[in-house]
Amino acid sequence: MMVISGLRKSFGTGEGKVEVLKGLDFTINKSEQVALVGKSGSGKSTLLSLLAGLDHPDAGSITLENQNLSLLSEKAVTSYRARHIGIVFQQFHLVSTLTALENVMLPLELLKIPGAKERAVTLLDQVGLSSRMDHLPSQLSGGESQRVAIARALATNPSVLFADEPSGNLDEETGEKVMKLLFDLVEKSGTTLVLVTHDPELAARCQRIIHLEHGHVAREVKR
Repeated sequence: MMVISGLRKSFGTGEGKVEVLKGLDFTINKSEQVALVGKSGSGKSTLLSLLAGLDHPDAGSITLENQNLSLLSEKAVTSYRARHIGIVFQQFHLVSTLTALENVMLPLELLKIPGAKERAVTLLDQVGLSSRMDHLPSQLSGGESQRVAIARALATNPSVLFADEPSGNLDEETGEKVMKLLFDLVEKSGTTLVLVTHDPELAARCQRIIHLEHGHVAREVKR
């Protein structure tokens, strides 16, 4: 489903250049749940940004469903990501002037997908927010905001969902509830999940754990 080959990424120039990813090779299967773990600076968030098409590698390739993202223009990558990739961030990134319902409808409306409101209503009901649809982000708790963000990320039925420390801004109890919801939704939909986390218990929920060290894949653990 996703093939990563010879992936390299550096930041800076000259003597200040830092090589963050040093030639990664691995695959992710369709409907698989994969956790990317490692110490701060190991390259896991950089890797997720590359896989999601938010940044470009210096070398190597990322192939998603037979589409080599590395060969696409920035405009083409943006278009592809909008239709095939969902992203959940630690910081929610909801549009402050839109209601929960409008936030979930937004990616569908941008793509001119019919039935945007009906789809958004269904998703918000699935994440337990049917009574909060008309609320603005400022009127929602952190857990509610992250559930809206999850619903929005799944709105277009993406092939893969990337999540970068999705429970990082939530208290332990709320984070546990939101993460259970996330896993339930991706299992139900068959969506591939790639999760960046520092939480070993959260990583253990995934079918495979990829450990990054100093820009390399140090080891993989399968459940």
